[in-house]
Amino acid sequence: MRIAQAGLACAALAIALAGCRDARERQPQPEPAPSDTAPATPAPEDTPISIIRPDIAPEASPAPEPEPLEAVVPFAGGGHALDEAAEAALNDVLASPQLAEGWPIILRGHTDSAGDDQANLRASRRRATAVADWLVAHGVDRQRITLIALGEQRPVAPNAHLDGTPDEEGRAKNRRVTVTIAPAADSEDTGPDTKAEKTSSS
Repeated sequence: MRIAQAGLACAALAIALAGCRDARERQPQPEPAPSDTAPATPAPEDTPISIIRPDIAPEASPAPEPEPLEAVVPFAGGGHALDEAAEAALNDVLASPQLAEGWPIILRGHTDSAGDDQANLRASRRRATAVADWLVAHGVDRQRITLIALGEQRPVAPNAHLDGTPDEEGRAKNRRVTVTIAPAADSEDTGPDTKAEKTSSS
């Protein structure tokens, strides 16, 4: 008798559970959210990930300062008139970034060893003055320019052969004006054997 009652109770419980399960299956299920169903699109492997904000532009690095300029204006034919080679050298100076920096300009005039010392000093100064006048005529501020007359003191080539005869090729190289354009701290030393002077406005 007890076994029969237990069997009936189990059967009733099974029927009740089945009814609950059927009720749950009949209830409408909520639609999944789009974010739950849409698969995430992976970024391509070769696409770099930037951490820089697009509205902030990176600062440009300042351009490096140019090195001081050393140039030679030749006066191979003698005298102090500017020939084609001299003007070509000066055009390169005029286009240089050093000139555009506004740095001081030192013009050192040189001669060969022909003639006496004082005459050579005067000739070297006339050559430096001719170069200064050309630069000023092409827009350079005369106050930037310093002239130094060196005469025959600083040759770059022999003035004579070993047998004592004139070395004309060497002498032609010594007739020149050297142009130095550098920051003020680099151009102040003019040497103990020179006499520097600022050019005048005349």
